[in-house]
Amino acid sequence: MELVEAIILAVLAASTPLLIAATGELVTERSGVLNLGVEGMMIVGAACGFAGAWLTGSIFVGALFGIVAGTLMSLIFALMALGLAVNQVATGLALTILGIGLSGLIGAGFVGERLTPAAHLSIPGLTDIPLIGRVLFGEDAFVYFSIALIIGVWWFLYRTRAGLILRACGDNHVSAHALGYPVLRIRTFAVMFGGACAGLAGAYLPLAYTPFFIPGMTAGRGWIALALVVFSSWRPGRLVVGAYLFGAVTILQLHAQGWGVGIPSQFMSALPYLATVIVLVLLSRARTGGSTAPAALGTVFVPDR
Repeated sequence: MELVEAIILAVLAASTPLLIAATGELVTERSGVLNLGVEGMMIVGAACGFAGAWLTGSIFVGALFGIVAGTLMSLIFALMALGLAVNQVATGLALTILGIGLSGLIGAGFVGERLTPAAHLSIPGLTDIPLIGRVLFGEDAFVYFSIALIIGVWWFLYRTRAGLILRACGDNHVSAHALGYPVLRIRTFAVMFGGACAGLAGAYLPLAYTPFFIPGMTAGRGWIALALVVFSSWRPGRLVVGAYLFGAVTILQLHAQGWGVGIPSQFMSALPYLATVIVLVLLSRARTGGSTAPAALGTVFVPDR
């Protein structure tokens, strides 16, 4: 029972940054914008989040630093891709390269430092329940926030007029503009939201997952978050399943190495990324009724002046 509980807790911890980052990217892509810079925004959020927490001694301030850092990085993307109509794919890739270099610069003075990780919830009587106590009532605030975030995004997209307008911009920006909706402004806010989520997801890593910062600690999680959005068919409910599935694969390869499975460790370490590729290929082959992606995803919109 203790082993099962430990594995579930590890899966939740590994899945949380994927869920937060993918939720932000889902909103961004629902507006019709493809931002491939999630990895860059996450790693900058990790560096700034750790710096903020270490300098102030507050995990909450560190999380805010990560959110602000991710938002500022997303504004660079918005300026280039939306304001100047530069190719979105090229801009996103450039943002990732910029983020990797910038995070190394910001975090250089904090490598080797440690801090106290985010506190976990503790409710007497409930947290001590075997198997489910720590899973439901013993997590840190980031885990609970990730669940609240995906529920809020689902409600926003499918139960509000603003969410309907955002989806309209992603499906047909020309018609949305003809109806008088400010497409570029809506897409800019969506990109900023995606950047804030990516920054928070990156900050989670040194603030709660591991209590220190090292360069490149996101280790491709931003790319997995991008794949999760496609895996979920741009639906929040499926995104939750996908995030925990890929988190489970990540933990599985760690435990398999600990159990001495006779498979090269390099292959086991590549397993989460290999699973990402396999899932995308299977989804592509199984999707016979056409793509469920927003019809205007990745297209450049230049309003009439």
